[in-house]
Amino acid sequence: MSRLNPRQQEAVHYIGGPLLVLAGAGSGKTSVITRKIAYLIQHCGIRAQHIVAVTFTNKASREMKERVGSLLRGSEGRGLTVSTFHNLGLNIIRKEHVRLGYKPGFSIFDESDVKSLLGDIMQKEYAGDDGVDEVKNLIGSWKNELVMPEQALAAARNPREQTAAIVYLHYQRRLKAYNAVDFDDLIMQPVKLLQEHPDILEKWQNRIRYLLVDEYQDTNTSQYLLVKLLVGMRNQFTVVGDDDQSIYAWRGARPENLMQLKEDYPSLKVVMLEQNYRSTSRILKCANTLIANNPHAFEKQLWSDMGHGDEIRVIRCRNEEAECERVAMEILTEHLRSERPYNDFAILYRGNYQAKLMELKLQHHQIPYRLSGGTSFFARQEVKDLMSYFRLLVNPEDDNAFLRVINVPRREIGSATLEKLGNYATERKISLYRACSEAGLSTQLDDRYSERLARFTAWMDRIRQQCAQSEPIAVLRSMIMDIDYENWLRQNASSDKVADARMGNVWFLIEALKNTLEKDEEGGISIEEAIGKLVLRDMLERQQEEEEGAEGVQMMTLHASKGLEFPSVFILGVEEELLPHRSSIEADSIEEERRLAYVGITRARHNLTLTYAAKRKQFGEVMDCAPSRFIDELPPDDLQWEGLDDTPVEVKAVRGNSALADIRALLKR
Repeated sequence: MSRLNPRQQEAVHYIGGPLLVLAGAGSGKTSVITRKIAYLIQHCGIRAQHIVAVTFTNKASREMKERVGSLLRGSEGRGLTVSTFHNLGLNIIRKEHVRLGYKPGFSIFDESDVKSLLGDIMQKEYAGDDGVDEVKNLIGSWKNELVMPEQALAAARNPREQTAAIVYLHYQRRLKAYNAVDFDDLIMQPVKLLQEHPDILEKWQNRIRYLLVDEYQDTNTSQYLLVKLLVGMRNQFTVVGDDDQSIYAWRGARPENLMQLKEDYPSLKVVMLEQNYRSTSRILKCANTLIANNPHAFEKQLWSDMGHGDEIRVIRCRNEEAECERVAMEILTEHLRSERPYNDFAILYRGNYQAKLMELKLQHHQIPYRLSGGTSFFARQEVKDLMSYFRLLVNPEDDNAFLRVINVPRREIGSATLEKLGNYATERKISLYRACSEAGLSTQLDDRYSERLARFTAWMDRIRQQCAQSEPIAVLRSMIMDIDYENWLRQNASSDKVADARMGNVWFLIEALKNTLEKDEEGGISIEEAIGKLVLRDMLERQQEEEEGAEGVQMMTLHASKGLEFPSVFILGVEEELLPHRSSIEADSIEEERRLAYVGITRARHNLTLTYAAKRKQFGEVMDCAPSRFIDELPPDDLQWEGLDDTPVEVKAVRGNSALADIRALLKR
């Protein structure tokens, strides 16, 4: 889309104060943000180093960086920050770690570190770790709402919340002792810092002269406050969002933050982007009609000049097996008939568990597919092992990392030794790593065990020194050889092929570290910062994108589909209690589920098919299913129904035979 439409131009050129761009699905919001950055630099005299653009995913941030790069000349973009919220928070903590009471090289705890630490605290305090997930979620939501442990304890309404608040208190103390932060701290800590230290707030406000925020409807309380603090009295910002695509309330997102802007900034200008460059008019009419059932602070109507388009098909299937079979056959027939690539097709669903049967059907018909949300690269055992070594190198206080690597490869340090070491470290109020080299430890342990521990930390200290004195990547490579990690993998892998693949991941990790060191825009990034960035990158992506571009039908949840588009979309299981989900019916939060259906519909460019099963197996029982209320909310004249019971048997038979004959004919070509 080379030329901007009048509304987009208005959004790009307005710099007279706070601006909210309400950008409907497929309305070219990324173009607006990227063109605006170029406009600020080239026509408004704002230097790139004073502009910050913030989004939610690494993928969006990379795409934005590339597109801005293509619009700028020479060194115009030097110093420009395009990052995720959490990366921005990490940069603030990195620069201000002393004020926050952290030592350099602090660790970022991922989900499994957090669960392991919470489990440990709950074992000690409550002799059991039942409900770790619930406690973790409560602590996460408190942090997003900027509720500190003492406040959480004072406001606890029941024993469950009281327990979680006490664990939260211990948890924050332990994190600080480990010189570590978790994912939610990356926003909470900078907000608290800026609120409590006017000098630091002024410094960051002077650094950021213009702020742009993408996907604003997905911000939570702490992210909203971070933006508010950074823009200060200058009020020079543009936020882009769509209240109709807010589907992350379960993650703390508050679509009402869009409304809050009107109150906090009375001079707020609102620009609506309603022209859609993706879908046919019929698909947009269905989307508009559906979402009109939600209350709106801002009224908008998507429109397009892409032609009227085909009817929306609604297919009733006998059961979930027939549903998956039907979708597989539809895709196969269309692929053979029109030679459309499999990449053109997407299958979307409400929950990951719906994918299993669909996968089996696609495999049966030899249809290639790609499943989003696979194993994260950083969740692999060998990568976690090495990352723990790296974390311990940059932060010896990180007890979690210490416990992970002390016996990988095996150093004959048993659990009894580690327990005694743990007791000694707790008594002395020091980390496990520091306890290893204290003379007093020999009073608790046999000499041979205290020597093994001292040998390990002395070896790590040498590597740390070498990293500071010479090229760190080469040092880390020799460290991997030194511990004979490849041999350890071979001993523990089911085959040589598996061991080779796992060792490949180790070298890929080293390469990723090397690239992070080389690619840092500000220059002078240390190995500690590179490791921190890698951990954060994974936590944000949590899925590998290395298969991008491979041929195959795309399979993903409705949540994961946001921001994507496909020529043909199938949405499975459009039934009551599935979409909308039973939990949202019970909690009376249908509006978010309607937005989720809206997101699914607006992924489709040309063809949209909704399927539902008359019966579905749940918890071992076959249940009757009702079509979703959202189907009733679509304009009836634009729907083409198939599979309804009143179709005569003979017609069904003729249709079935004709479809099979079509496929046979296509295969004979």
